[in-house]
Amino acid sequence: KEQTYLNALHLSKHFEVHLALAFGHREMIERLKGKVELKFYEVDNGSKRRFNIKNYLRLYHIVKEGNYDVLIANSSWSLNYVIGILPFLKKKPKIIALRRSGFTPSFFSKHLKYRFVDKIVVVSKKVAEHLTNVGFFPEKIVVIESGIDLSRFKPSEELREEYRKRLGLGKEHKVFVNVANWQPWRKGQDTLLEVFSWVVKKHKNLKLLLVGKDTDSEQARKLIKSFNLENHTIALGYREDVEKILQAGDYFVLTSRSEGIAGSLLQAMACGKVVLSTLAGGIGEYLIDGFNGFSAQVDNKEEIAQKLEKMINISKEEYSRLSENAINTAKNYSIETNIKKWVDLISSLSD
Repeated sequence: KEQTYLNALHLSKHFEVHLALAFGHREMIERLKGKVELKFYEVDNGSKRRFNIKNYLRLYHIVKEGNYDVLIANSSWSLNYVIGILPFLKKKPKIIALRRSGFTPSFFSKHLKYRFVDKIVVVSKKVAEHLTNVGFFPEKIVVIESGIDLSRFKPSEELREEYRKRLGLGKEHKVFVNVANWQPWRKGQDTLLEVFSWVVKKHKNLKLLLVGKDTDSEQARKLIKSFNLENHTIALGYREDVEKILQAGDYFVLTSRSEGIAGSLLQAMACGKVVLSTLAGGIGEYLIDGFNGFSAQVDNKEEIAQKLEKMINISKEEYSRLSENAINTAKNYSIETNIKKWVDLISSLSD
């Protein structure tokens, strides 16, 4: 959603851009109102919405009346709607589909959905390589890495002190932040909590902040309790002030099993945090162990624990070196760089 917001906002400086979204999408409405023209088509009532014919009819009328040259499906879910209305459109717009993860779509998804799109944008070279190797329309694949807003994600010592107080963190605490929606099967919070429970036995002053949708859910709290981490974990749930919460941390940790480019990791690097991440998806394209952070293989708990120990014990000089290199790395993934690639792609389809 953050990437959709940024793309819509910045592409509107180059093209006439409308954004079609679900009714009541409060965050997107508040952030884009008056900046990008908003259209509403989807009543979101969970998985049942895919069978709601009115959702399709509303989108059909939006696209027909808008007379668009290009449609961008920002998710696999939104592509379902686009493909559903495509046969009924007299004017066929060019269609761009986004693939943000490295998962291989099913046979049916490939042939009933993606065969009808003109371009498939993926967020890392690793994802592009994987999809090419499995024969997933390599001729349609374009790599455009996710962009981050460097005016929002940057170091701030002032915010650090403010948010540590808000979160009840003392100067004695060494604080790790994890930003990911609660999806242990994909984001690996089960691995993170297990490994963290090992490390806190030797370092009682550690705190872990879990940020993201449902990280404060009953399921999440049960898993936290199962590892006896109630006194070492703060489950914050969905937050709109992620850039400020990152400032409160000393370190950032991500133990994902599947990623595209991992925007939250790049955001943490832009804030100057010393980071540790598994090398899921395209993360290894920019995270270099010992240079701008630390890395570990996916689900290698012993290696993750070893790197956590290393992070906790690094000197101030080493922290500063890693932090500076992380900030410089994140600059290569600015939203401005991202949008230039989008403009080139859209222009090539519109010619």
